[in-house]
Amino acid sequence: MYSKKKIFCTVVAHIIMLTAVVHGQSGISPVDIQRNGQSGWQFLKINGDARQAALAGAYTAISHGDANAVFGNPAALTDVKNLDVQVNALQWIAGIGHHSAAVAYSIGDVGVIGASIARLTYGDIEETINESSGSSGTTPVITGNTFSANDIAVGVSFARKITNNLSVGGDVRWVRQQIAELSMNNWSLDIGTMYYTGFRSLRIAITARNFGPDSRFGGWSELYQTESDYVRMPLDFRAGMAMDFFDGEGSPHLLTVIAEAEHPNDGREKFQVGANYAFNGTFFIRGGYKFNYDVQRFTFGAGVTYPMGGVLGTINYAYVDFGELTQAHQFSLGFSF
Repeated sequence: MYSKKKIFCTVVAHIIMLTAVVHGQSGISPVDIQRNGQSGWQFLKINGDARQAALAGAYTAISHGDANAVFGNPAALTDVKNLDVQVNALQWIAGIGHHSAAVAYSIGDVGVIGASIARLTYGDIEETINESSGSSGTTPVITGNTFSANDIAVGVSFARKITNNLSVGGDVRWVRQQIAELSMNNWSLDIGTMYYTGFRSLRIAITARNFGPDSRFGGWSELYQTESDYVRMPLDFRAGMAMDFFDGEGSPHLLTVIAEAEHPNDGREKFQVGANYAFNGTFFIRGGYKFNYDVQRFTFGAGVTYPMGGVLGTINYAYVDFGELTQAHQFSLGFSF
């Protein structure tokens, strides 16, 4: 058993880590520099899991993980007991579609292995060119032709319990972006941890996502007599805490509250809070709120689990508010064997 003093010191230490994630350094006043637009591969920020989205994307310490943990904190894959399959569909803003799938399989004491794929499609885009208009310069003209763009990420994952209280996990992905005849490939690495403090169900988690080298579209351009600029990966550090309430033995109710801080390399620090209520482990209601975002604010969703012979099915839905950009709807379908 953990002493109260040890629990207190552990919580304080992780609160300090949370602060470090947000402020980056201590003792030095931060410089107010806007980092917006300084990285590419933005589709890697989209999480297609409806359960995680309904909690405002506060996924680091959510636990009770399924195969979709590969899109959030891969350390939560250790919650998979046998075989789990998840399929996700998201109608993003501006008619953009995002589809993803993940599978995870437990190999006993060795750990849990997983595989995933995510694809973003932009639909048909009208081609526009600039035509010379004499002394007045150029005029944009729609040619009547169309082109398309799409992004894809394919990954493999592994997670393992180091102790009864500590889990670690990682994910390596091959990623590709294409627009018309231009494309670029890259790879990325995600790592995550999940630590149960020993005080009730309090857990603390840290993730670092989208480590990878810079890349660029194409090489030398004879037309522009230059090479394209390098594109950075959207590196993202997160730290969060979560705790369950009404989790006594035999209780049909379970309330999980999550708080999370995020430090991206291409924007302001952000915060997410979420709450998940479960009744009898069958019906779920979720909600969350995002702080310091440009347009995103509140989220909510619901879910249900249902037995089908030896398989446990799950259906989850999420609504994400985008303010002036309307909203996004997400659906996830899962099967646990």
